[in-house]
Amino acid sequence: MSSTASSSKTDDAEALRRHRILSSHLYYDVPPSKVPLIYSPSYDIAFFGIEKLHPFDSSKWGRICRFLTKEGIMDQKHVVEPVEATKDDLLVVHSESYLKSLNSSLNVSMIVEVPPVAMLPNCLVQKKVLHPFRKQVGGTILAAKLAKERGWAINVGGGFHHCSSEKGGGFCVYADISLCIHFAFVRLNISRVMIIDLDAHQGNGHEMDFSDDKRVFILDMYNPGIYPLDFEARRYIDLGVEVKSGTATDEYLTKLDHALEVAEKKFDPDFIVYNAGTDILDGDPLGRLKISPDGIASRDEKVFRFARERNIPLIMLTSGGYMKSSAKVIADSIVNLSNKSLINMKSLLTGQAL
Repeated sequence: MSSTASSSKTDDAEALRRHRILSSHLYYDVPPSKVPLIYSPSYDIAFFGIEKLHPFDSSKWGRICRFLTKEGIMDQKHVVEPVEATKDDLLVVHSESYLKSLNSSLNVSMIVEVPPVAMLPNCLVQKKVLHPFRKQVGGTILAAKLAKERGWAINVGGGFHHCSSEKGGGFCVYADISLCIHFAFVRLNISRVMIIDLDAHQGNGHEMDFSDDKRVFILDMYNPGIYPLDFEARRYIDLGVEVKSGTATDEYLTKLDHALEVAEKKFDPDFIVYNAGTDILDGDPLGRLKISPDGIASRDEKVFRFARERNIPLIMLTSGGYMKSSAKVIADSIVNLSNKSLINMKSLLTGQAL
């Protein structure tokens, strides 16, 4: 193919992507009575107990919100409910062939790492597994719009950082981070995005998707000795910080402080995507790190303060975490962010605490 023809094909693909983004209904005007906390009961995955065969707590998202309600800082009627991502929305990043592959229950079972899913009718898999994920994708994408308007937003789900345009894995079916960023480029006049990925696992999905895109800077702080061991994707990390198995809280937070200092010197973002996995928690069977619950609250506080002091809109995604205690740890961290006035959990309409 000649370079001219190749360039024309690329231009056509970008035009189609832009058209899909501009035609999407995932962005909508959120009333001031709502706070920028995004959740739907549809997030939670439950199908005959089969979901318990994976170490991920697939009811984590709902439990986070129940803890926040119990703490008295959240009322469900003030939470933002997202729209489910459609096929056209997903095609902004994913190929037609990848989305078609999800019509095979076997393929989905390999991505979510739950073998019995392969034996279920795909219509059931679509409803019980893929619909919740598509709803969370909608939440991540909408979070960017809310953050641009309010300074911050938290999607109680999302953070599927192992999924790229052509490949899912590690319980990540759709590339919500990549989708969110492409929507933000087109709809929010954003041109420079920093991904701060602090999940214990390397974020190989978004690293592959933005491998040659200088508009995106990736800070990835991860355990190099665990899944996904994607050495090709590691080449595309702009600032990689390896934290080996057994790393404890003080060492971790010191490394994070240094990483944020270096990142600021290397890149000047106008938007931050914060992937806040809690699989760094001490005792997590997959993350293998030893960070205390208070350490996770301090980590989140550091990232939010980094964004606030520089007036950079930020979205937070909850990503991985493989212990039942993760939901309470996340809720406690959100309460801490509110107490430190780094987020405002009040209705703009009433001014009252939720």
